[in-house]
Amino acid sequence: MRKICVFTGTRADYGLLRPLMTAIRNDPAMSLQVLVTGMHLSPEFGLTYKEIERDGFSINEKVEILLSSGSSAGISKAVGLGLISFCDSLKRLKPDLLVILGDRFEAFSIATAAMLSGVIPIAHLHGGEATFGVIDEPIRHSITKMSHLHFTSTEKYRQRVIQLGEKPERVFNVGALGVENIKTIDLLTKKQLAKVIGFSPDQDFALVTFHPVTLEQNSAEKQFTALLSALAEFPEMKIIFTKANADTDSRIINQLIDRYIDKEPERCRAFSSMGQLNYLSAMRYCRAVVGNSSSGIIEAPSLHIPTINIGNRQQGRLHSDSVIDCVPDTKAITMAIRTALTGAFQATLRQSSNPYEKADTVKNIVRIIKQTNIDDIIRKEFYDLSAPRPL
Repeated sequence: MRKICVFTGTRADYGLLRPLMTAIRNDPAMSLQVLVTGMHLSPEFGLTYKEIERDGFSINEKVEILLSSGSSAGISKAVGLGLISFCDSLKRLKPDLLVILGDRFEAFSIATAAMLSGVIPIAHLHGGEATFGVIDEPIRHSITKMSHLHFTSTEKYRQRVIQLGEKPERVFNVGALGVENIKTIDLLTKKQLAKVIGFSPDQDFALVTFHPVTLEQNSAEKQFTALLSALAEFPEMKIIFTKANADTDSRIINQLIDRYIDKEPERCRAFSSMGQLNYLSAMRYCRAVVGNSSSGIIEAPSLHIPTINIGNRQQGRLHSDSVIDCVPDTKAITMAIRTALTGAFQATLRQSSNPYEKADTVKNIVRIIKQTNIDDIIRKEFYDLSAPRPL
């Protein structure tokens, strides 16, 4: 039986990985291992490992690496602590394959540990993407170079992974897990969601998530204050905030959210973690997704919900026509929200397509993992695009 270790460090990647974890667990040819770290184990971010356990998954390893710091030095130290700790965890688990999603520092740390082991191949999801405003960009491509199987969310990203020197026969365009979740999860009814958010979803509301732009130092407070000022221009619209991830300056954003809610407690709600079901259900009924989260780029278009994408964090990603880009100042954000709420823009949403949508994402990932000769992939060669090919 093939042991597949799935790594998760945040509420966001777990929400995407959960259906894949279920499929692996239910397959008689595979054994699921779960390694949990990062924000999942932090009271500040909601102790979301409990959600994993409530979903019926056994957690094989819990590795604490987060330090009580919102600085870049704290992140660097967390990577080092993770590298030390993950080596021990992987030695105990002895997985046949390690599954990693995305581009965060926690993922970089365990990918490095697995690569240095010399015996643990890595399957990487969501490689080849571009986010020019954040440190995730070089992290993502570094994980690609340490990985052996690649599952990309679009064909353009598949080609980019190949451009990085990965063999085409090991790179697969399977679509985005988050989009498939929308099509397969039974989302909450309005009545059910009302119990979660504390008001009727029939009222106009925006779903707001804003993360620090980590390559723009000391910008978090200024940019998020501009967003809050723009939201004040829509006093009749309720606001659901999902708090920022554990990145440099994330505490600044979360403190600003708390202060804003103190001033307008009847209008606003905030969640450290909504969980995938509640979050996607809120997205289904909101008037707009506002901020700079990848969910506004990848998932929202499949629900035909407009996204106001602020600043540079998601710059470089493929966009649907349902996404409105704007610079991070109050006037631009206000204008973008007004545009998204117009009848003309709303009328175009049903015709917009999602470049990340593809059928049978989980099924195809599982099939490829099962069919791949893992013993044969640990040794890698650089695939040179300019090299002559056999006729």
